[in-house]
Amino acid sequence: MALAGLYVADALHRLGSASAPFVYASFVGSLDGRIALQDGEANHLPVEITSENDFRLFLELQAQADCLVTHGGYLRDLAAGRLDDVLQIGTRAVDRDLVRWRLENGLSAQPAIVIASASLDFPIPASVIRKKQRVLIATGRQAPQDRVDAFCARGYPVIIAGDGASVEGAPLVRELGTLGFRSVYLLTGPRMLSTMLRDGMLSRLYLTIAHRVVGGESFHTMATGPRLEAAGRLRLSSLYYDSAAPDGAGQWFARFEPLRPA
Repeated sequence: MALAGLYVADALHRLGSASAPFVYASFVGSLDGRIALQDGEANHLPVEITSENDFRLFLELQAQADCLVTHGGYLRDLAAGRLDDVLQIGTRAVDRDLVRWRLENGLSAQPAIVIASASLDFPIPASVIRKKQRVLIATGRQAPQDRVDAFCARGYPVIIAGDGASVEGAPLVRELGTLGFRSVYLLTGPRMLSTMLRDGMLSRLYLTIAHRVVGGESFHTMATGPRLEAAGRLRLSSLYYDSAAPDGAGQWFARFEPLRPA
């Protein structure tokens, strides 16, 4: 099958509703489960598992979203120059066609940005301001009130999604549905994936598995926190094999659906 168009064919923007937004996440990992390596205070994707083909499919998932959920840590790394900016569609030659796809399918030119943070200590990226993307802040009820007030004063609505300091899956998804978002793409990390699974809010997981064993002493995997037990059960619904990338080792593009309790 052709790579281009493989994931937009899923039409994720049509699968959600106000009462049940379609929430999806994606990760790229190695055979030994590494999604990121830690170097001092910074996390980075292992270069051994990156590929242009995976990035194209990442952009196709992004193109189908009403809103992207990111987190304060990513914005701090972005401001420090440690990570690339992936918050817009159509800024590269490889995804110009996806801008047209969004408009032809009734979506706004750019997805809204939802920033999940407990500390509320992050900058708003210049690219988001320049593209006039809608920005919302999500935090817990115990977040610093002075920072909540500061964001509200700057015109950024704050969603309270959890009784503690951190954002929780179920209240966040309910609020996003109320605000009119139907397709929600999680550009976050293990903590958000875990709370979405635990609360039964994840609709689909896309996973690229590079055929590499990376190793390394300090690393991250897809989930964190307490054991997920039954909430962590997923069913494989599709699997594609890319024989060349990355670096000739090959990779799988897998799609999983969480199993709901009977």
